[in-house]
This record gives sequence, structure tokens and C-alpha cells, in this order.
Amino acid sequence: MFRLPFPSARRTLLWVIVPAAAVLSLVPESAIAQNVGNVSGTVTDTAGLPLVSVEITVNGSQARTFSDERGVFHLGGVPYGIRTLSARRIGFAPAQTSIEVSTPSDATATFHLKPVAETLPPVVVHPSRMNYTGRLAGYYERLEKKTSGYFITREQIDHENPRLLGQLLQRVPGVTAFRGRGGITVIRLRGRTCWPLVWIDGTPLPSGEVDMDSFSPNTIHGIELYLGSTTAPARYTYTRDVSSCGTILIWSRGPDTDPIVATPVPSVDLDQLLASLSVFNADQVDSRAILDTTRLLQLSFPPPLYAEGVHGLVIAEFVVDTTGKVEDGTVGIVSSTAPLFTEAVRVALESAAYVPARKNGHAVRQLVQQPFEFTRDRQARAR
Repeated sequence: MFRLPFPSARRTLLWVIVPAAAVLSLVPESAIAQNVGNVSGTVTDTAGLPLVSVEITVNGSQARTFSDERGVFHLGGVPYGIRTLSARRIGFAPAQTSIEVSTPSDATATFHLKPVAETLPPVVVHPSRMNYTGRLAGYYERLEKKTSGYFITREQIDHENPRLLGQLLQRVPGVTAFRGRGGITVIRLRGRTCWPLVWIDGTPLPSGEVDMDSFSPNTIHGIELYLGSTTAPARYTYTRDVSSCGTILIWSRGPDTDPIVATPVPSVDLDQLLASLSVFNADQVDSRAILDTTRLLQLSFPPPLYAEGVHGLVIAEFVVDTTGKVEDGTVGIVSSTAPLFTEAVRVALESAAYVPARKNGHAVRQLVQQPFEFTRDRQARAR
């Protein structure tokens, strides 16, 4: 509470009790807002892998957030001044760093956390070949072989994140994008003056100019461009005269191209379970939980990533119960190089079997960190 002087007729000084909120309301909001800024940054392990669900806090402030699947975090409302940021996650040594927050624009911070939990030997997935099925089977087969045509993959689209499809297509050698009648964006292949054939998910669009910017890049899973009259797959070739201007095949995203669920997050408090000794770390047991190699693990290499030749790594974290099953609600992701790899691991863990940890002669629950490697290298082997 604040007391403000109130002059009287006798020039004596009286005091009126005024709520603090009323005084603060006299301060311009812009002045208050200028006292806080934002902090952004990344969190990786010492090998450079992005870490998921790392808690980021600011000493002396209520600001708090978590890193996403790319290891990126954003903190708002950080008071001006020299601030100490802390990063904390199960299985890693906590870390701190000092930064200066002095402007509304983002200050940046980077953390490299040192692992303290010992991970299990990695499960290596390296199929020698892939049998593609579904509506995208032909696209994946051609993408894997790359015998003809030019391919724009999902990974490229997400990495470049173009606002318009025409911007993406005109970077392809031999492709020209320009404004046509009515302001639409049209495409010409190899300097030809006629329009190419455009197919969407195997269905041809009516012959004529197609506004390529009418397709949102973030809805496209892949694109094939065939610049000549004879290079397109036979199924997508019309008469020589019609196909002489080239062919563009566009494949959309859908339930068969994207993870069914978001990155899994434990619904239980693993910190509390460890603190109460309801669950043990690997260094607290006599024999650690390990994957039961006598049981088949239903883990598949995601077809889109296999076709693109993308290798990956997922480190999953979960509790193995006293029967060797992965406990519901405990699965989380420490690090992942792609959401589709994460989804493959999540599905596999639903039926995975482990040999449970033992302590003092009894089976006990243990927190496990299990790496999964995905590679097309046929020489790869489990370590």
C-alpha cells in the first residue's frame, strides 16, 4: 500500500491510503512491458543431438518452458538484466548459463547437456529392401531408384519451408515460373512455350494452364518432374503431342504420410517415481533391464524415409515393469531425428518385451533409455 499527501485548508498534511494497484495503473503499460524480454535457444547432448522436453527456467523469475522435438525453446517475460538460465532433464547433468536480457528482441542461449544415465545397446533397423504398398507405392519406388526425373521430397519442402509452390519449383534446373494471365503462377519446362501435364495423387488435372501457387507447399508430400516427352512413367503419359511439354506429379500428405500422434510425453511424473524409489535408475539395480532378444520386436523402417535414403536415430525413455513390459504412460522421447522414426518406435514399444531389472533378488521397475538406429547401410549391425 502507498500513502499520498492530501493538502487541507489549514495546510496540514493528511495521508490517504491508496491501493498499490491504483498507483501502478498510473505507470504507462509500455514502460512496464519494456522491462521484460524474450530468450530463445537450443538444447543438445554432447554429440549434438537435439534433446526433447528439457525444462528451461530463469533464476528469480516464474518464466519456464520446455524444448521441442528440434531441441528449440522460447521463453517470454524474462526480466531485464543479467539472468541465469538453467536446463534440466532426467538422465543428463543439469547446466546453467548467464545471458543479458536488455531489449524486447530475443536473447539467445545454447545448452550442451552431458549424459549421466547409461543407455542400452542400440536396436539397429537396416532392412535390405522395402516392399511399398498403398497409394504412394509407385512414388516411393521411383524415388528410391531415381532412374529418371527430378524429385522434390518432403524433407526438402519442410527444410526450405517456401511460402509459395512456384518459389520451390523455379529452383529446379530447367524449370521456369512466371506470372500468367489473371496473375496465376504458371510453369514451363526446358524453355518450352506450352504447359506441362499436372497430376494430383494419380489424377490428371484438366489440360491447360494450372496455377501452381494454388497448392500450399505444406500440404505436399512429394513432387516428380519429368521434363521430356518420354521420361515420365508410362501410366502418366498421354499421346506424344500432349506429353511433349513435360509432366509434373504432385503427391499430397495424409494419414499414411504423417505420424498418428504427436511426440509422446509421459503422463506420469518420472522424477517423483525416482525420488520415491518406486522406480530405479540403471546404476541402482543389480542387473539392468535389457531387451528380450528371444522375442521379435515389431519395428519397421518408415517407407517414406527409406525411399528418400534418410538415416535416423531415436532415443526413447520409459519404465520397464517387473514383468518386462513397457509401462503405459511412461514413454517419452529424449531425442529424435524425424517424427516418422519416433512414430515407428512408439508403435514398437506397445508390444516390446524386456528382461526386467533385478535388485536384492527381486524384479523391480527401472527407467530405461533405449536408442533405435535406422539405416539403409547393409553393413550395419547391432553393437
